[in-house]
Amino acid sequence: MTQFLDNVRSARIAIDGLFEPTPLQENPYLSRKYNARIFLKREDLTPVRSYKLRGAFNFIRKALENGSNNAVFTCASAGNHAQGFAYACRFFGRKGVVFMPVTTPQQKIDKTRMFGGEFVEIRLVGDYFDACYRASQQFAADSGAHMVPPFDHEDIIEGQATVGLEVIDQIESEPDLVILPVGGGGLAAGITRILREKGWKSEILFVEPVGAPSLKSSLAKGEVTRLTSVDTFVDGASVAEIGRTNFSHLQQFSEGHVQLVPENRICSTILEMLNVEGVVLEPAGAMSIDALKDVPREKIDGKTVLCVVSGGNFDFERLPEVKERAMRFEGQKKYFIFRFPQRPGMLREFLDMLGPDDDVARFEYLKKTARNFGSVLIGIETTNAANFSALIAKFDESGLQYQDITNDETISGLII
Repeated sequence: MTQFLDNVRSARIAIDGLFEPTPLQENPYLSRKYNARIFLKREDLTPVRSYKLRGAFNFIRKALENGSNNAVFTCASAGNHAQGFAYACRFFGRKGVVFMPVTTPQQKIDKTRMFGGEFVEIRLVGDYFDACYRASQQFAADSGAHMVPPFDHEDIIEGQATVGLEVIDQIESEPDLVILPVGGGGLAAGITRILREKGWKSEILFVEPVGAPSLKSSLAKGEVTRLTSVDTFVDGASVAEIGRTNFSHLQQFSEGHVQLVPENRICSTILEMLNVEGVVLEPAGAMSIDALKDVPREKIDGKTVLCVVSGGNFDFERLPEVKERAMRFEGQKKYFIFRFPQRPGMLREFLDMLGPDDDVARFEYLKKTARNFGSVLIGIETTNAANFSALIAKFDESGLQYQDITNDETISGLII
């Protein structure tokens, strides 16, 4: 038995005293859809609705076992790591200080406070994560508190690896394909390492959002690479730089093992799982399921596939944005800027072009002082994406001047 495997088993025994193993469920809906046996490892069903509790718990447990009985712990997070950290602090009865950006939604602050109770203090610092991370580091340096990192530490990796150890005990046979979401890389590093040490030969597919390909970029260059910009929509996996310790375990893989999934399509998957299965997933938690859409049929047809569902902390105040993004991806919603002649009857002529399944979801004059022409932003929804072909043909036939800005990130990001 290797030291890593021994450590992960010890972590799992300790975690068993915290919560029962999360379910491994064969999903009939996805299995029928992809003509395969699709198993979901439901990390959205931990006490804090994400796997992050495992790593934080294991880090604090080992620190206490090593003699830090009077230690104060600290972390910087506005999401799942903070909640897992708070839960662990309360379990061990140790003080924890969580640094969060001032811009953190109240719901996340309240949940972290609920999980930590009287053992956790929350400090709001700065507008962005980097500022609160520096504040947490400074607090640790000044007070001697233990900094609990979100992903880049061997103790964190060991805690996350308990997911893989549970799967090995739960599944009846080795799957053909294992799909893992990647943010900072702690979960991916832990699970892949434990599966390989147990002798599994399953193919591994890592999943990152298109707007935050930290692992794929690092594998392509052969070293840890910091992204210059990150789309933060998939907040549970939007990391500018993969953990260095984690990358040392993952660099054996090629960039071809990483699948990038578009943020808007993830939204479509969130709604699909919510409406069809009644499963609430956060964007990062939906990534492994969404990646099934890109797997070549010959790699999935009749095969056994394991998808790790990393979390279900979905803020329902985001639901309108998720629905909007999903409709845009499915082609059921588009935004146009029209240059309408300023004459009576023009608006009526435009409305008459719409079909029975088309609806104006947004109408806004962008320039009201023009004398001869007026620029108008119009959002149109339809029940079938194919309806837009006929509608656009009518626009062209009428001679209207317009621009489709649906996929223009610069323009749409400013005015939609």
